[in-house]
Amino acid sequence: MYKTIGILAHVDAGKTTFSEQLLYHTKSIKQRGRVDHKDAFLDSHTIEKERGITVFADQASISYNGSTYYIIDTPGHVDFSPEMERAIQVMDYAIIIISASDGVEGHTETVWQLLRKHQVPTFFFINKTDREGTDIASVLHEIRTNLSEDICDLTSSFNEGIMEDELIEFIAERDEALLETYLESGYDNDLWLATLKKMISDNKIFALSSGSALKDIGVMAFFEKLDLLTTTSYDDDSDFAAQVYKIRHDDSGNRVTFLKSLSGTLSVRDGVNYGDYTEKVTQIRVYNGNKFKAIDHVHAGELFAVTGLTQAAIGDGVGALEEKATFDMMPTLKSKVIFDAAIHVKEVLRCFNLLDAEDPSLRVFWDEHFQEIHVHVMGVIQLEVLQQIVNERFSIQVSFGEPKILYKETIETSVTGYGHFEPLRHYAEVHLLIEPTERNSGIQFDNVCHANDLLIGHQNVVRSHLFEREHHGLLTGSALTDVKVTLLTGRSHNEYTSGGDFREATFRALRQGLEQVPNTLLEPYYDFKIKVDLDNMGRVLSDIQQAHGSFDAPETIGEKVIVKGRVPVATFMNYSTVFASFTHGKGTLSLLFGGYDRCHNQEQVIEEIGYNKEADPEYSSTSIFLTKGKGYSVPWDEAEKAMHCL
Repeated sequence: MYKTIGILAHVDAGKTTFSEQLLYHTKSIKQRGRVDHKDAFLDSHTIEKERGITVFADQASISYNGSTYYIIDTPGHVDFSPEMERAIQVMDYAIIIISASDGVEGHTETVWQLLRKHQVPTFFFINKTDREGTDIASVLHEIRTNLSEDICDLTSSFNEGIMEDELIEFIAERDEALLETYLESGYDNDLWLATLKKMISDNKIFALSSGSALKDIGVMAFFEKLDLLTTTSYDDDSDFAAQVYKIRHDDSGNRVTFLKSLSGTLSVRDGVNYGDYTEKVTQIRVYNGNKFKAIDHVHAGELFAVTGLTQAAIGDGVGALEEKATFDMMPTLKSKVIFDAAIHVKEVLRCFNLLDAEDPSLRVFWDEHFQEIHVHVMGVIQLEVLQQIVNERFSIQVSFGEPKILYKETIETSVTGYGHFEPLRHYAEVHLLIEPTERNSGIQFDNVCHANDLLIGHQNVVRSHLFEREHHGLLTGSALTDVKVTLLTGRSHNEYTSGGDFREATFRALRQGLEQVPNTLLEPYYDFKIKVDLDNMGRVLSDIQQAHGSFDAPETIGEKVIVKGRVPVATFMNYSTVFASFTHGKGTLSLLFGGYDRCHNQEQVIEEIGYNKEADPEYSSTSIFLTKGKGYSVPWDEAEKAMHCL
């Protein structure tokens, strides 16, 4: 049986140390490493050793009780949340490590919400119980209050497969048929055990245990219970299907694609399809830390890597899996890459494009107008790490400009945009209906154009150009979003329409539509949850209001108060430092990306960015028509009257 187990936590909760104990006791490593000694097996990168934090989601395999386990140690720092989320998508089960001395912290709640979104059955391990003054009962109460009431503590109530009365009743209370059996004929250990396994798998119960990873207390006792209570079912006989969850480049520059096999088998030299590509697998690797072993084939349920897939991207489905994964953890900041002018920009861009394949949240882009490279990031720690990575891997010294908020734009009302492109020996015309949609829906496409008006091939070209890049809005040049674009009609010329004509016409139609209606600037928001002493409530509410946030009615629990709401990232991105100061580290602040909404200071931002829509080299709302063998321009407010399809 193959089981993929993810280890997740807030930074410094002890998950890497926990992983080391598992690897040691299952004889996967000969000696235990320590983060503070810079010799942890799964923190193999120089950056991880120096900083004492996990940056990359690395994996190890262990054999235990007839099963093969793939252990994924994920980053705990919020700046590397996208790496953590990508790993979550291939987990069969997850273990959240919570420090007994710190309790449920802000990032713990972010981890929990992502695991719930992806429906990953979850276990808890309360770590560092050896520290003086820790109160396990208090932490357990905090978990039940902040995360889920359906927590069962297995530490003393479940040993060697036998349940104590407390656990027996806990399970029976959550299953009517089991409760009836209990009242009529009493406790049956096998039945209760099977029910507990299913309820854990169905995310109805979340099992917990406690101990100390550093002192090697309770780790293997917990893992023995996890082994007994987890099961997977993968089918080798079905068609091969897998999901890409990681991309790396090895020391030889080979692109290495990491996959989770969901069904079927795969052998070296097999051809696999994904998206519009079909390629042969040239090598199959099983990684353990930073080392790998080449094998001939893999089965359903395994984690492995292949070479030969040159175009696969993280989140892609491979083989029978056509669906592409989506991710919640999106960067809200962008930063300019600064480098020595003596280095050719194409070389720097090539290096960053490799990093972009490995971390698609970077969304590296080249600004042709300003001749600049920009990256999207979660925070300043990520920029520091990125600087070190570029230096180590590519021997290029870079720095980064001050991170700026990533804005987006949308429209207020529906409009039809018209685009015509007809310089000499070229021809294309496109009419687009552009409608505002709900927040955070992105760009959608529909097509009502008849094949008699425009060939299906040309219709598909229009669609592909709409999705080939992010399109600039009129206010700040930020990405257009939350619109539905419908192709109404279009026209081509049998002789003169050539490659690129429909790209020009499509972009002009989109831009001409934007010119006609009110545009709105959007900014990223946090969904926050703050828990503080009652004495701090007034300060917190005042801070939220000053930050242009909103909040629900505060909820009082004992001597604590919980406040939930939304607040702009721009005004709250540095609040954690202030918050920790006035709460003396006793409050909890959870910030989760909550999508985009109206910008609280639109006019100020527009003025600061200073975007000139007339000078954008990539976009024009002007159409080009032809008369007497010469092209001439028609401005956007006169274009509709000149269109050929009307």
